[in-house]
Amino acid sequence: MKNNTKINPDINVFSYEFLTRAKLSYFITIPFILMMVLPTILLDIFATLYQVVNFPAYKIPKVKRSKYVVIDRHHLSYLNFMEKFFCLYCGYVNGVIHYVAEIGSRTEEFWCPIKHNKKIGFEHPRYDNYLEYGDSASYHAKRKEIRLKMKKELHNK
Repeated sequence: MKNNTKINPDINVFSYEFLTRAKLSYFITIPFILMMVLPTILLDIFATLYQVVNFPAYKIPKVKRSKYVVIDRHHLSYLNFMEKFFCLYCGYVNGVIHYVAEIGSRTEEFWCPIKHNKKIGFEHPRYDNYLEYGDSASYHAKRKEIRLKMKKELHNK
């Protein structure tokens, strides 16, 4: 991977030029962005605890957190302090959200592998394996099969 180390002379976040070019609305929203840090840390801790306790009991493969929470863009030399901070923030917050979504999808696939009646905004990669909404004839017969398929797919990753 190439690290573009060309430094832009205008990137000093504490410079007068930077502060005068930044929109006032950006400064106003910073506290609202930052107030998501504590809930995200708590979500990270509780989701990890959840899978550590529950997944072994049901023989569900654990989600590898490091696959989802990737924090590396703050090392780029062409970013100023503020840009590096928000790259760190976004890498963590978005990583935790995807990590928790994967934990949730594995839980859902184990306990309730039924598609929703309405179209949903996010379908994880194994959602197509789910049973159709209202398919009562297949539910009990195929639920175990779906669980076994999930475990096999996740162990082979």
